[in-house]
Amino acid sequence: MKSFKDIYKNSDNKIAGIAAAPGIVIGKVYLFTKEKLEISKAPITNSEEAISNFEEALRQSKKELNKIFGIAREKMDEVRAAIFEAQLMILDDPILLSNIEKRIKDEMIQPEFIVADEISKYQELMIISHESYMKERAHDIEDIKHRIIRNLQKKRWQSKIEKNLIVVSEALTPADTLLFSRSESLGFVTDHGGLTSHAAIISRSLNIPAVVGTHNASTLIKDGDTIIVDGFHGYIVTNPTEVQLNFFTEKQKKLYEIQKGLEELKDQPAVTMDGKEVNLEANVDVTGEIDIVITSSAKGIGLYRSEQILNELGTFPDEEEQTVIYSKLASRIYPKFVTIRAFDIGGDKFRFSEYKEPNPFLGLRGIRFLLENESLFRTQIRAVLRSSENKNIKFMIPMISTLDEVWRTQKIIQECKSELKKEKIKFDNHIKIGIMVEVPSAAVMAKDYAEEIDFISIGTNDLIQYMMAVDRGNDLVSNLYQEFSPVIIRTIDHIVSAAKKSKIPVSICGEMAADTLAIPLLVGLGLDSLSMSPGTILYAKRIIRGFEFKKAKALADECLQCKTEIEIQKKVKKFFDDNNISRTRNIL
Repeated sequence: MKSFKDIYKNSDNKIAGIAAAPGIVIGKVYLFTKEKLEISKAPITNSEEAISNFEEALRQSKKELNKIFGIAREKMDEVRAAIFEAQLMILDDPILLSNIEKRIKDEMIQPEFIVADEISKYQELMIISHESYMKERAHDIEDIKHRIIRNLQKKRWQSKIEKNLIVVSEALTPADTLLFSRSESLGFVTDHGGLTSHAAIISRSLNIPAVVGTHNASTLIKDGDTIIVDGFHGYIVTNPTEVQLNFFTEKQKKLYEIQKGLEELKDQPAVTMDGKEVNLEANVDVTGEIDIVITSSAKGIGLYRSEQILNELGTFPDEEEQTVIYSKLASRIYPKFVTIRAFDIGGDKFRFSEYKEPNPFLGLRGIRFLLENESLFRTQIRAVLRSSENKNIKFMIPMISTLDEVWRTQKIIQECKSELKKEKIKFDNHIKIGIMVEVPSAAVMAKDYAEEIDFISIGTNDLIQYMMAVDRGNDLVSNLYQEFSPVIIRTIDHIVSAAKKSKIPVSICGEMAADTLAIPLLVGLGLDSLSMSPGTILYAKRIIRGFEFKKAKALADECLQCKTEIEIQKKVKKFFDDNNISRTRNIL
């Protein structure tokens, strides 16, 4: 039986990109090429008329964006729809508008040239920042620039296409993505863009499979071609063979059947056959995923990645903005709990400073960054506390590597509590404060940390990376990124034992929790909770309900004696076979 690896191994008709939104689609291509705008620098004779034309183009651009903003609010949550609200704010920027009008009067040349030149200055500042999220925002501003110029030239953009086509383009703006979705587009493929691009965010929100960052897909794929978009692995298959078509058609059917078969588990607990219940919680990037969390029957949110707010907004929201976001999140999930992780900034994530670190993964990231930028940290702490009135919020600190960082954080939290009491603002005075264990130093001293905090969450992504001294994004050493390494299994066991001794809960929120092959082993090691992507919860529940805890405990004890990753994997696979449990989480 062929696997994805087999299909892709010797295929010369595949294009690699970034898996931006999951799913598999097969369909015909609509090659979307934006009209190149010719911008004139010709002189004008009447500046008042030119300014009037500019103001009319501005009004028309606002009208278009307001319409798109309205559609966005219908289809998505307020946070993601705010992408378009931010664009509208640029159109009201008094400095930008006054500069344009002044230059029209002073230079007496076509307003379209001045608009292009002025807005391009904004873009250049973003592009030279070397930050991916800033470059993505530069693409958004390109949309505003083109919109004003197009309206100055009295041209209209055609957004309606035939239904059920896959859109392939050099780049897609947020507006492009949203408007094409109204034509029931099957999927999106772009040359540019990353996981934090607004087109990718919108695709995930609308459940439309997407592969971005392909570099050259729009030049290799022709209008009307049949292609396959694999939003799980980040590949496009062009003009597929009969074998490829049959393979992916079968995978589509299997995915549908599995999803349908899991529906009956929604209202069932994640309990082993001998009565051990495991809390299955959700990892959430943005509030738009809350609907999926609720329908997945998650016990709560085990990890809310608050730094994703920064990626979406491109800036740090103030205390009021954060309070609104966290309050809505807590109220929607109530009475279940949400664990908000403090801004995990640095490394491969959002970076605040222009300073380029030689090794950002070992630099100013997580709690190190927050303690260096204390006012920013205080703003978030106050917002979290203000949102905790319903007593269903926990606060978690990332990248802890010393006890001093724990103590300094606790001191700041106490000071913020005192401020709020003086201001007579209500909050949960007993809010639970926990840490992520993802650094070897924290893992080794887990017992000491457990005596100082309310809960532990194991971040396996970074823990494995640091324990094995391997960059998980580096293909040259990716074989060393081993979640089933005896080192990792024994380290998890050490952390769990330390937490149990201090009688505090311990969970895993890294990708290992979502690896269904690892679930019986993690349950056997004594984890209280597993936090994973919402779409994985029902698969995990099916597996947990298929074995006995005493057998999982025996499996864990055996694996703790193993000396190689291969030995552990063999034992885990045998456990699945012996208990007649399917190892397949989904079609992958």
